[in-house]
Amino acid sequence: MTTAKPWYLSRTIWASIVAVLSGGAGYFGIPIGGVENGELTDALLQAVSAVAGLVAILGRLGAKDRIG
Repeated sequence: MTTAKPWYLSRTIWASIVAVLSGGAGYFGIPIGGVENGELTDALLQAVSAVAGLVAILGRLGAKDRIG
C-alpha cells in the first residue's frame, strides 16, 4: 500500500462501525433484524461521501485565496 486515504473513506472502518453499532443495539434491545450490515455500510459510506463533497464545495466557496 503506497497511497493513503482518509479514514472515513475506508469500507473496513465503516463495516467495523456498523458491526459495533449493531452489536450494541442488539445488547440494548433495539430491533435490527431486517437490516443487512453490508447494505447499511454502503449507505453510510455514500452519506459520508456526499457530506465530504458538500464540505469541500462550501469550503471552496468560503475561501479567501484563489487556487493557483
